[in-house]
Formats: sequence, structure tokens, C-alpha cells
Amino acid sequence: MHTIDKKADWVSRLEEYAAENRVPIMEPLGMDFLMQIVRLKKPKKILEIGSAIGYSALRMLEASPETQIVTIERDEIRYQEAVSNINKLAPENKITVIFGDALEETNEIKKLAPYDLLFIDAAKGQYQRFFETYSEYLTEDAIIISDNVLFKGLVANSSSDKDRLTNLAIKIRTYNEWLIKHPSYKTSIVPIGDGVAISVRR
Repeated sequence: MHTIDKKADWVSRLEEYAAENRVPIMEPLGMDFLMQIVRLKKPKKILEIGSAIGYSALRMLEASPETQIVTIERDEIRYQEAVSNINKLAPENKITVIFGDALEETNEIKKLAPYDLLFIDAAKGQYQRFFETYSEYLTEDAIIISDNVLFKGLVANSSSDKDRLTNLAIKIRTYNEWLIKHPSYKTSIVPIGDGVAISVRR
């Protein structure tokens, strides 16, 4: 039995809404890739940092309907949209949405641990802190997925322009370098969508 009604064109509807309202959701190829990882892993519980409008959580549930998902969003409008979309499309309480900053609501998230998959797709400048904080609450063979690690190609660009995007790209590049050298995790960066990093324990 599938949790989400596949007859409804909800995927296109959410993608169109995100495009019209400039909501950052995962690119289609990256989303397909993430869903395939979820299908292969069949995690009992997923932690997602950055709910936005609930799109990724709903797609991950589509890939593995028995999985429990905990997702957190700090923007109140996006949080309300996520709750509304999830209540409509996945009313079986498989997805728990927490309102707040992921670096402040650690106790709430810890209560629901452990997690078999951590998906990081929130404030780019905080990726390392998210990784360090929440890798503590994972099962031994958990997978950590980080999205946007190529950041629209800007990560590979050594431009001296110090605008906001370039500064974020520098932060992501620093995160990637830190990930690759991590003593406890082995990471592969896959150039699909906007760049996806997959980390597993060594």
C-alpha cells in the first residue's frame, strides 16, 4: 500500500509552486538519485535538515512508504506550507515536521533518534555544523546525503567576486574539502543535479 496517492499530479504541482515562488527544492535529477538511494537503503527513519515546502520529505516517503521521516524548517511560512502539503498528501503521520532552527532544536531531534539516513539541504554556510551535530544521532551504517555541494557550478569557480553567491560557494567548497578529509567518513561527490555528496562511515 502506498502512502501517497500517485494518481494526483502533486509532484508537478509542488515543483511548479516552488519555481513560481522561488522556493529552493532539489533539482529533478538529484531528487531521482536521492529517491533511488532511499529505495536501496530502505531506512527505518530519515532526518531531513531543511523541509522547505515538504517536497523532498514527500518524495522520500514515495520512495519508501514504510519509512518514518523527521524534518525541520526554521522559516515559519515554509513550515506552515510543509505541514499543509504533508497533511494533504501523507495523512498517515509518517512525516513529523519540527518548527525551529536545526542548531537549536537538537533535544527535540535527539528524542526521535536514531536515524538511518541524514539529508542536509538547508543553510549552506552551516553544513559542517549540521553534519557534526547530527552524525551523533545516526545508526552505525547510516548514510549522510548533502545537497547543492557543487552550488550551480560556482564551487569550481575561483572568481574573486565577493558577492553573496560566491561567499556561499566558498563555504560549500570548504565543507567539501572538510568532508573528503574526514577521518571517520568516506565521501563521494556525485555531479548530478546541483551536486550530491554521499558519506558513509569508514
